[in-house]
Amino acid sequence: MAVRQDDAQSLLQEQQNTSAPQEQPGKGAELTGKLLKKRRINLAIFRPVKIRIGLSILSFFILLAIFGPLLIHQDPQAFSADVLSAPSAAHWMGTTQTGQDVFAQVINGTRMTLLVGFSVGALATLLSVVIGLTAGYFGGVIDECISLLINIFLVIPALPLTIVLAGYVPVRGPLPVAIVISLTGWAWGARVLRAQTLSLRQREFVEAARASGESTFRIIFAEILPNELAIVASSLIFTIIYAIFSEVGLEFLGLSDVTVTSWGNMLFWATNNQALLLGAWWWIVPPGLCIALLGAGLAFTNFGIDELTNPRLRDASRG
Repeated sequence: MAVRQDDAQSLLQEQQNTSAPQEQPGKGAELTGKLLKKRRINLAIFRPVKIRIGLSILSFFILLAIFGPLLIHQDPQAFSADVLSAPSAAHWMGTTQTGQDVFAQVINGTRMTLLVGFSVGALATLLSVVIGLTAGYFGGVIDECISLLINIFLVIPALPLTIVLAGYVPVRGPLPVAIVISLTGWAWGARVLRAQTLSLRQREFVEAARASGESTFRIIFAEILPNELAIVASSLIFTIIYAIFSEVGLEFLGLSDVTVTSWGNMLFWATNNQALLLGAWWWIVPPGLCIALLGAGLAFTNFGIDELTNPRLRDASRG
């Protein structure tokens, strides 16, 4: 009897060994299919020309912000005897009224401008996602209260409100500016996400998640949110544009720490020292051109995402 059991076990082991190689090709084909699908998705993301242009400009400024200050060893705040010198081999973008090198200020200012812009964009988008999805999913009184708050922030002009709040902040610097812009820049994204969530909360997959006993947190952020990633990405880029322009505007008005090297503070000091009247165009043009190029890169990326997610725009671009 013991011999028969051993024979049965060995026979079962042989069957498992022989069946394993037969399942391997199926798993390999499935894995290959997933890799091909992932590759097609990656290629589709970079197919629109606008996204490629926008990401190229963004990559240039991000690399400049990361590696630029490491390569330029000159202190952007150091004074020198070369006062208001035009662009030359010694000073590629000229100097300021106190002899500071404009090229070193532009390179170092890139890091601070991008740091504030991307931080504010991420924080404001996080607020808009939490508030918008919560209002749209629960509905009822919660939705009405949150919608009232959203409408208040949408009705009040954002930039004047930001200027007023920044003027009353006792501490000056990039962090208070980032907090003020974040508190005034979430409402638009929250409104769009709320409307999209209202249309998704009664769909079959959400009802199935409720019926299976999933928690509310998981339904909102694991079932509904993945269907709104295109809107979230578009909202993030739009918020970064708003944050950078608001930051530059506040710094230009002197409502930030004017000793910090940034593009907005460069324009503040150039205007206060009457750079254009003195003929020092090189003091204003480089930071202004960088702001315009960065805004264009973000706008191209945003248009590309719209084209990627909207079939009508995608067909029109092919057309």
